[in-house]
Amino acid sequence: MKRITVIACGLAMVASSVSAFAASDKAKLTERLTDAQNVVRQIMATPDKGIPQSILAGASCVVVVPSYKKAAFVVGGQYGQGVATCRTPRGWSAPVFVQLAGGSFGFQIGGQATDLVLVAMNQQGLQDMLKNKFKIGGDAAASAGPVGRNAQAGTDWKLNAEFLTYSRSKGLFAGINLDGTVLSQNQDDTRTMYGTDLPFQTILKGNQATPPEARPFVRTVAHYFVVSKANQ
Repeated sequence: MKRITVIACGLAMVASSVSAFAASDKAKLTERLTDAQNVVRQIMATPDKGIPQSILAGASCVVVVPSYKKAAFVVGGQYGQGVATCRTPRGWSAPVFVQLAGGSFGFQIGGQATDLVLVAMNQQGLQDMLKNKFKIGGDAAASAGPVGRNAQAGTDWKLNAEFLTYSRSKGLFAGINLDGTVLSQNQDDTRTMYGTDLPFQTILKGNQATPPEARPFVRTVAHYFVVSKANQ
């Protein structure tokens, strides 16, 4: 009887530890969503230096990879964690947790981590997002996005680019070349947030309710999309 009690106590302690770790991981994901929301707000708060409204108004998906304050980027490893949401007939989708890795770009500019924003511009860009894992510049054509309220770039991105890519470091915001990087779902983080394994496309097609922790981020993207459409 004593042995059974000891085993039961041990199992209870393990369950408690697992629950605590899960809560800790979810708190980190909530912080990432808040950071992503702040990146979008700060970029759009300076329209003369931000993503042109004509671009955001036509966006199919938005990916935000915010910088981390606690060594979240592997030094020199060209690696980052972020979130993605896509436009659906019912509004913007719940977010998928993603990771961006590889390529020849650097996340560290002058020793400071960089915020990244990727904007899928057409249905093909959306389909590439739904592949679960693809190489930017290979599976999906990408261009460094134009910046500013009335920015006029060449017609290449309008005709060919499935993604427009941006970076922000030390307060400076500009287009960036991310060719060669691989975007994929972070399945562990997605599982932590949703409590189960969900396919990339199930979430981004709007077939999953947005968790309370993610609503501020999704609402922020939706807000600037609506504002941009109204100002067209």
